[in-house]
Amino acid sequence: MTTLTDRYLAATLRSVPAARREGIATELRASIEDMVEGRTAGGQDAAAAEREVLTELGDPDTLAARYADRRLQLIGPTYYLAWERLLKLLLSFVPALVGVLVGLVEAADGGQGIGKGISAAITVAVQIAFWVTVVFAVLERTNTPLHLPAWSVDRLPEDTTGRQITLVDAACSIGFLVLLIAYLPLQHFRSFVPAGDDGNLPILDPALWSFWLPLLIAVLVASIGLEIAKYRVGRWTWPLVAANAALDVAFAAPVVWLMSTDRLLNPDFVARFEWLGEGDNLRHLALAVVVGTVLVALWSVIDSAVKAHRNRG
Repeated sequence: MTTLTDRYLAATLRSVPAARREGIATELRASIEDMVEGRTAGGQDAAAAEREVLTELGDPDTLAARYADRRLQLIGPTYYLAWERLLKLLLSFVPALVGVLVGLVEAADGGQGIGKGISAAITVAVQIAFWVTVVFAVLERTNTPLHLPAWSVDRLPEDTTGRQITLVDAACSIGFLVLLIAYLPLQHFRSFVPAGDDGNLPILDPALWSFWLPLLIAVLVASIGLEIAKYRVGRWTWPLVAANAALDVAFAAPVVWLMSTDRLLNPDFVARFEWLGEGDNLRHLALAVVVGTVLVALWSVIDSAVKAHRNRG
């Protein structure tokens, strides 16, 4: 069988119990081969016969539910898969997006940004689950047709068995970078470190806005572009390793230099905490930041290079 059958098997097996996957895969592949052979024995083209057999077997999720003895009846078998797919899609990004936006707005206004953001995300998730379920329940009770396109083998997902970089990995990396980009200007207006006049005390030296902080933000934005490129390729390649190393150096080098020369932290912020001015505490803090930054950058470069080297095999 061709990769079309492999893709069909992969799409079917992903939602059946792991302990039964091997047996189901063997049984299903044998059934498909027998059905295809029966058609080709009558003179039909093998590729066309394979497509017809897989089309007759139907949606892999429906077939997987039968193999796993899983009843699709929370909403009803006719509407269940459409309800499930829409719910998963909306819950995958809407609550997190709303939570981040609410958190940033609350933090900028001096509120409890993290708590408000989490609360908003949970509320939105509950509302989405409730209203999507209500809508599909009404659609089922009124027998309203969804007019969804019929399933065909052309809708089979691509085989991602060998993919190094998943959507979750890319989303987490991009989310972290977005939060870091947002915090750089946010800390200038709301760092949660009170000044003497009940104002805000930026953690980073405001003088850095003349060049260094915009440069770091530009590097972080470029890093988001790299994450998107990595996900599209699906694995580390040597050009991506080189781009990753360049961006790591472009971010780490200014941070190391600024921290080593006592130019990264706001002097007023340092003066706000007496222990930083005692003995070698500030030097020890600078050393910790420098070592941590270098180690993170080295790990990123080495890890990407090792993964790219493995891909050569």
